[in-house]
Formats: sequence, structure tokens, C-alpha cells
Amino acid sequence: MNKALKYNISLVTSAFVCIVVLMSSCSSDPNSPGVEYMPDMYRSPSYETYSANPVFKDSMTAQLPVAGTVGRGEWPEGGSTINALPYAYPNTLDGYIAAGEELTSPLPTSAETAAEGKIVYEKMCMHCHGAKGEGDGQLIETGKYPPPPAYNGGALKNLSEGKMFHTITYGKGLMGSHASQLTKEDRWKVIQYIQELQQL
Repeated sequence: MNKALKYNISLVTSAFVCIVVLMSSCSSDPNSPGVEYMPDMYRSPSYETYSANPVFKDSMTAQLPVAGTVGRGEWPEGGSTINALPYAYPNTLDGYIAAGEELTSPLPTSAETAAEGKIVYEKMCMHCHGAKGEGDGQLIETGKYPPPPAYNGGALKNLSEGKMFHTITYGKGLMGSHASQLTKEDRWKVIQYIQELQQL
């Protein structure tokens, strides 16, 4: 047999064997990475979300957070724990009453805190409640909304800071929740300024 023919046959046979080996290493599993050398040494095994997992008792891969934990997004910058504390009062009438009786500001009363609260008030509250808290803000002047009660009037003059915090957190009446716009610390600061407006 001709040497060139033998060489061509062996070359074709080798190519065929390589193709068969490569094809046999393929898998129909779309999650299979194929043949890997010691894969657990550099890539830990993963589980599909909500699939069975032998590590946990209920065999679910996605687990609920431990009860009482604080969400990572609520943890404050700068070390203050005021924003990290969970709010324990529900959005109910009983929660509103309990907050009024039990909840007090963690911030010390000071002119500096009230001044910071005034800045927040002017950005977030003045358009409805007015510059002096008399319920005559620019939005009310349009005539499209009824005026809120004045802070120094009978309905709100003696409103406790706990009830104010609860109202800012959940909203009350036509006022919506401001919890997504104001941190807990900012809510307490604006309340300290509102307490000054209650005395006008």
C-alpha cells in the first residue's frame, strides 16, 4: 500500500476519532459546563433559585431573612443607629395611639436640630402646610385641595411627637406617607421644628 495513502487513512481516522471524542463529551443538559478538570476546586456548585437544596431543612435554596433582622438598605451611613431601628408600630388606629403614648424622639432638643428640621420642612412640607404651619401652602392656594389644620390650632397644637412621627411614616387623611422621602432621623428633625410652629 502506498505510504501517502496510509498517511491519509491514518489522518482521516485520527480526525474521526477526535470528532467522536469531542461529540461524546457534549451534553444535552444546558447547565452542564462540559468536561472540566477538578471543577470543585475553582467553582463551587450552584443551585437554581427555588430548587431543592440538601443544605436546608425545608430544602429550598431561597430562604427568608431571620425574624427581626434589619434590611441592609436601612442601615445608616455615618454610624447613626436611628435610621437602622425598625419601626414597631403598625399602620392602624391602635398603632397610632400607641405611638402617641410611647414613642419619643431619640434626638436631643437643640436649636441646631430644629434648624436642620426647618430645612427639611421647607423642602417637604411647606407646599401644603405653609411657611408657619397654618395650612396655607402654595398647593392649598390653588383651591384643588382642602387646607390641613394649623399646627397651632386646636386639632394639632398638643399633638404628641409620636403621633407626628407615625403620621409622617404612614400618612393620614389626605397626607401620604413620607417614609420613602425622609429618613427616620430627618422625620425627627422636622418634628422638632414643627413643635416650634405649634407654639406660635
